[in-house]
Amino acid sequence: MAMTDRVQDYARQWNVSVEQRIETTTSFLAFGTRDGLPVVLKVSRTAGEEWKSGEVLAAFGGRGAVRVYEYAGGAALLERLDPATPLAEVVRSGRDSEAVDLLAGVIREMTGAPAGEPHAPSVEDLAVSFPRYLENKDRQVPRDLVVQAHHVYTALCSSQTQRRLLHGDLHHHNVLFDARRGWLAIDPKGVVGELEYEIGAALRNPCECTHLVASSEVAKQRIARFAGALQLNAERVLAWAFSQAVLSALWSIEDGERLSDDHPGLALAAALRPLLP
Repeated sequence: MAMTDRVQDYARQWNVSVEQRIETTTSFLAFGTRDGLPVVLKVSRTAGEEWKSGEVLAAFGGRGAVRVYEYAGGAALLERLDPATPLAEVVRSGRDSEAVDLLAGVIREMTGAPAGEPHAPSVEDLAVSFPRYLENKDRQVPRDLVVQAHHVYTALCSSQTQRRLLHGDLHHHNVLFDARRGWLAIDPKGVVGELEYEIGAALRNPCECTHLVASSEVAKQRIARFAGALQLNAERVLAWAFSQAVLSALWSIEDGERLSDDHPGLALAAALRPLLP
């Protein structure tokens, strides 16, 4: 079925009056109303990482995250946020510590979500990209860095406590402000692991603020602030963030990208590597 046909089909099925359409590289967004309520219909182009985002959002039950009204594989009908300002704007205005506190508040809300998990990959499942990269001929990421990150990641996986459903990609561009409900997460990937894992994406972002992502001092301050606000183990946050940073670079390569010199994953890995115990 063509993309436009899929969107129209879901709009009819879920009784959405579409007013505006926006296409992105990964999805189609249709803005409109249902029964007078502002909504967004999101339909994914392919069965990628966010194919089950509707199911994941339903599990969070609107706690710290955008509400989902209907969902199916690759499609979700969501509440429309207004003005939908991304948290990255707070960082760009020079208020990075405030952004950390706001993001920690979103995570705290999400951890209070109802019990029960959708079918989501575990953090262990994601580790497959390490050996897969080492087996190919690509050399954009130094081999010793990949080996170290894989070792750190594996040790963390085997020593986790209190595993739960996580957003999986919670950073400053995936947290938006709504005038009625405050700061809310969007576009979850969904992964099961301990809460310390969740901080990694935030430390690699905003990706355009390389001067922050590449700074060991900023990383230490952010980790300490997250750990204090959420009662996390700071050493495990650091170790997850380092190994995830390398993993994110490998994912970029798997997606067909050529890594730039300022790739946020490699920049953060370089900043965190000297801080590892």
